[in-house]
Amino acid sequence: MGLRSFLHRLTAPRPSSRFSGTSVKLVCVVNQGLKMGKGKLAAQVGHASVEALLKTGVSHPQHVDAWLATGQKKICVKVPGDEVMNELQEQAIRRSIPSLIVRDAGHTQIPQGSQTVLALGPYDEDVLDLLTGDLKLL
Repeated sequence: MGLRSFLHRLTAPRPSSRFSGTSVKLVCVVNQGLKMGKGKLAAQVGHASVEALLKTGVSHPQHVDAWLATGQKKICVKVPGDEVMNELQEQAIRRSIPSLIVRDAGHTQIPQGSQTVLALGPYDEDVLDLLTGDLKLL
């Protein structure tokens, strides 16, 4: 699929019959152990959001359709480090929840390969809350 076709598929109005009425959101889990500055953190969450949209558009297009049609709900929560982030991703994989971990390129504040943000979704809000509902907001 060409870039223009892909972008059109993401942005074109969707038929309402494709939505199940389920609330959909994107959760960005931030690694607080890295002590990123505000700008760095914002950039990493941006990377996670874009990559999650692109990946989920392929694997779970109905969730992306619902997410785009309902305001693109997203939240950021925090975890103390890599171990919790890795465990959350393992739980997501077991439940077939789209997930990805952003790793830093190492050009600025933190070492190359550092796990900065785990993106979960866009996916059913109730299911994501089972994994992340007890985490503190960023």
